[in-house]
Amino acid sequence: MPDRDRIDPVSLAVFSAAVSAVAEEMGAALQRSSFSPNIKERLDFSCAVFDEHGRLIAQAAHIPAHLGSMPDSVRVVLEQCAPFAPGDVVVVNDPYLGGNHLPDITMVSPVFLGEEPQGELIGFVANRAHHADVGGISPGSMPIATELFQEGIIIPPIKLWERGQLNQAALALILRNVRTPDERRGDLMAQFAANRTGVRRVLELVARYGLVRYRELCQAVLDYGERLARQAIRAIPPGTYRFTDYLDDDGISDEPVPITVTVEADGETLTFDFTGTTAQRPGSINTVETVTKSAAYYVLRCLMPEDAPMNHGVFRVLRVIAPAGTVVNARPPCAVAGGNVETSQRIVDVLFGALAQALPDTIPAASQGTMNNLTIGGIDPETGRPFAYYETMGGGMGARPGLDGLSAVHVHMSNTRNTPIEALEYAYPFRIVRYALREGSGGQGAARGGDGLIREIEFLAEVEVTLLTERRRLAPWGLQGGQPGALGRNILVRRTGAGLEEVDLGGKRRLTVRPGDRLRIETPGGGGWGRVQPEYG
Repeated sequence: MPDRDRIDPVSLAVFSAAVSAVAEEMGAALQRSSFSPNIKERLDFSCAVFDEHGRLIAQAAHIPAHLGSMPDSVRVVLEQCAPFAPGDVVVVNDPYLGGNHLPDITMVSPVFLGEEPQGELIGFVANRAHHADVGGISPGSMPIATELFQEGIIIPPIKLWERGQLNQAALALILRNVRTPDERRGDLMAQFAANRTGVRRVLELVARYGLVRYRELCQAVLDYGERLARQAIRAIPPGTYRFTDYLDDDGISDEPVPITVTVEADGETLTFDFTGTTAQRPGSINTVETVTKSAAYYVLRCLMPEDAPMNHGVFRVLRVIAPAGTVVNARPPCAVAGGNVETSQRIVDVLFGALAQALPDTIPAASQGTMNNLTIGGIDPETGRPFAYYETMGGGMGARPGLDGLSAVHVHMSNTRNTPIEALEYAYPFRIVRYALREGSGGQGAARGGDGLIREIEFLAEVEVTLLTERRRLAPWGLQGGQPGALGRNILVRRTGAGLEEVDLGGKRRLTVRPGDRLRIETPGGGGWGRVQPEYG
């Protein structure tokens, strides 16, 4: 009998918490040493620990969109950058090589026990952070694009540090292709510091347990994750469940974008088959396969106990079929900036819609179904230097059986904060003139959907704005007789000779605004759950 079969539950729980704490401490180091509000304030990053084979051992509770894609990044790094040495750090953002979209830059560091030439590779630590600008045709690098090259600099897996020495030429090349090089340098160095923290803490765990025991416990944690995932799957009645939902459009045409899934449950494993989904589109709402897998893993994780680990063992019981050339598995050089943030949300909606047929008393109604992406960039009149700002915004959570949805929160694939008003106004040439709940926007039902929010920004300089949002035409659906949530709206308010003019910008738009113009974003409400029972006098 392998030793891991004799690991008692207490030892397993202690080790699982300890290795998860490594990822959490990496996140704390990244947040505290970062430069940009997007990382420091919004916490748009993830950190994780892997074994020497690239299997995910633990990931901090950061961004769900990174669940399936960081392991793919580590796999590509293993394939393309080996052999490794102590002090190596690989950087990559290519969506077609394990990334999400170009602003998400991943750093991977090997963990060696001992020094060369006797040092042994015992694992990896990695982090991924969303950078507020990586070049491309629009400030903020979330453009209405038609090919990947328009979205920013593409970084294949390269050793930015080799044996502890920074590759100054590679760093200079990266920084020369972005609008805010000082901020990017600072955030990259923060990522480097986070990985150094992770390497140090993993080695401390190995020193505490010994290498053999450490590896046995890693394997036991993976097996435990698999057991909990199978337990969740056994609660799903065996059968086949099919559902289709739509993105509003791709930003190039007004044609809705259907996403279809067939869920097959057999009591031990799950299959999510996206055959029937529309072909890849000209706009940037395409996703790479890793993002689709991340959404699938997230949905399965939602069915598991709250304290269950998220690791490679969970992945073993789930099969994802995403046909190549479709919007859920696009081929290069398709643009993908919006796929990571918007299409990933719709994939979750589609999966929950299918599972609601199997688990009608468990699955919630649709949440806001968008991250309400806003990027702003230009020249700061006070400093004369370029700036780039990126933010996502909360909205309504879908109602749950017996529970109203939460209001003004980030949902599903987004797990960030809103940027505090004080931090935003301190750093950028605009001010927030309104920040409030969008009362009444949640769908009615026996349980009511959560309300969206209203965020109104007044610009103090001429800047370029890009909106990449969803649920502006097709509302978040209710379940079991509940009503849909309210559609979101993006409104430009500007002064003309005839007075104030309000212009509905639609869901996806790039425009230049003048000082004094205001942008009002009203985020969608969540769907309601259950039919409202009539009252009799």
